[in-house]
Amino acid sequence: MIDLHTHTIFSDGELIPAELTRRAAVAGYRAIALTDHGDPSNIDLIIPRIVKVVADLGAAWGLTVLPGIELTHVPPSMIAGVAREARALGARIVVCHGETIVEPVAPGTNRAALEADIDILSHPGLISAEEAALAAKRGICLEITTRKGHSLTNGHVARVALEAGAKLVVNSDSHSPGDLSSLETARLVALGAGMTEEQFEQARRNAEELVRKAQG
Repeated sequence: MIDLHTHTIFSDGELIPAELTRRAAVAGYRAIALTDHGDPSNIDLIIPRIVKVVADLGAAWGLTVLPGIELTHVPPSMIAGVAREARALGARIVVCHGETIVEPVAPGTNRAALEADIDILSHPGLISAEEAALAAKRGICLEITTRKGHSLTNGHVARVALEAGAKLVVNSDSHSPGDLSSLETARLVALGAGMTEEQFEQARRNAEELVRKAQG
């Protein structure tokens, strides 16, 4: 399992990075990104602390650990600038919190994120065909999520993404120990969203590509 969207105590997760990554390793993960919720007020606190520990944790537990951030409820006009700052601080995976239907995310967030330097648009809700086409053009992955609530629109996201030729990834959006997804759970969630076995395997390859890019 490769999971590129997780949270620690540096935002609203329950686990410190050492425990989250240890649990991921025991669960059979090959790679994990630590992507706590960030905005202009805290990314300079979160990212350097994650960058500091990822190499040692990865070596200790035997998996790839990537430093990242999830830009969350950032005003659309500010997303591009905050994404650039996150990269400068060392984030190797930049996720943007999309327009999920279960939170009051500002309209225009999906488009602004897709025009910025991000890797993944998480749980993008009722993303439009035009936005999915932009994701395809820019090589940004759209997320199928195993997290309750956000997963309500997985079927729509999968259909629109596949019609547009946009890349998909499957992530847990983990906040607690029980949120970490097994590969089989990720597979079943993807199939439940209307994806085929081959489309799920392609989503796994998309995640592998992001890991290679982040390591490069």
